[in-house]
Amino acid sequence: MKPLLLPALAITLGVAALLAADAAPRTVAITLPAETARLADSPLPGAALATSFCFTCHSADYVLTQPPASSRAYWKNTVVKMQKTFGAPIPDSAIDPITDYLVKTYGAERASGK
Repeated sequence: MKPLLLPALAITLGVAALLAADAAPRTVAITLPAETARLADSPLPGAALATSFCFTCHSADYVLTQPPASSRAYWKNTVVKMQKTFGAPIPDSAIDPITDYLVKTYGAERASGK
């Protein structure tokens, strides 16, 4: 049985070396497309806050694809989720103004015709 031990060990080490070489970290370059979506301009204080804080983590597309009938509670819960669950750097004092802007611009409290 000893004569088989050496070839088996060599095969095992060869397979391990191949697996290790395949698992080596590789550098991958990713080029993202230019941001084209924008939040709507508004005189509401939350507009500037949303642009400042929301774009830290995601594009405007995330906001623009939310259900248009979303309530104030939906938007507030979403902003709080971004802050508490995902760690977005949104100060507590910005939650209500951002919520107000989002619900009045994209949600259930939009002016008719928008």
